[in-house]
Amino acid sequence: MSMYNATVPQFTQLLDNLSGWLVEAEAYAEARGFDVAVLLDQRLYPDMFSLRRQIQSSCDNVKLCCTRLGDVEAPKHEDGEQTWDELKARLAEVRAFIQGLDPEGFSDAAKRELTPGFLRGRAVLGHHYLNQFALPNLYFHLSMTYAILRSNGVQLGKMKFIGNLTTYEPTA
Repeated sequence: MSMYNATVPQFTQLLDNLSGWLVEAEAYAEARGFDVAVLLDQRLYPDMFSLRRQIQSSCDNVKLCCTRLGDVEAPKHEDGEQTWDELKARLAEVRAFIQGLDPEGFSDAAKRELTPGFLRGRAVLGHHYLNQFALPNLYFHLSMTYAILRSNGVQLGKMKFIGNLTTYEPTA
């Protein structure tokens, strides 16, 4: 499997799942008569990121992983989103950005040496970066987002987290 196929389709589905959670949260807030924006500052524990920052971090993880592996420059986001609609727009922008990436840019990504700033001068191969950092980090922030929404009463089940599974008729 190519590194493009290991990232862009899966990340697209995960961003779609996250967008769906936000729609569910809006409906939940409306049904209960409160402004959905009150959820943005919710956190699971005082020293953890807020819902707002969990969503921003999920977006950052997706775009930075894809740009590092796709060998392109990442779009800039200042993390200044203050409203629900601004966060939804950021999700849509990141989704559109990764959908527009050229699969050819990922051709040597598995064996490409990456030197992200957080490694402080150290290097990592692309496949190690994806499997040992980017995927666990993304799932962490998505899980925290999901948990914050659930802990505030938004009715999301496991399949809303997992999303669609590609199935087919058996051949034998």
